Amino acid sequence: MSQSNIIGIIALALGTVLLFFAWRASTTPVEQLSEVLTGRYTGNTMWYLLSGVVSVVLGVALLVRGTLRP
Repeated sequence: MSQSNIIGIIALALGTVLLFFAWRASTTPVEQLSEVLTGRYTGNTMWYLLSGVVSVVLGVALLVRGTLRP
């Protein structure tokens, strides 16, 4: 297993955890009230969402890159 694959798996796992935390944070009553009043999530939830998506995309890209490389 190459170093690229290992880093990709770690990034994918980290992104999954961050997206789980974002989902949990977005279902709290305070967060839902904030979203109803302002039309967007709070700063912390947005950072969890953005970081999670970037990490998942990076992890998948590294895994694909590692498997396509001979």
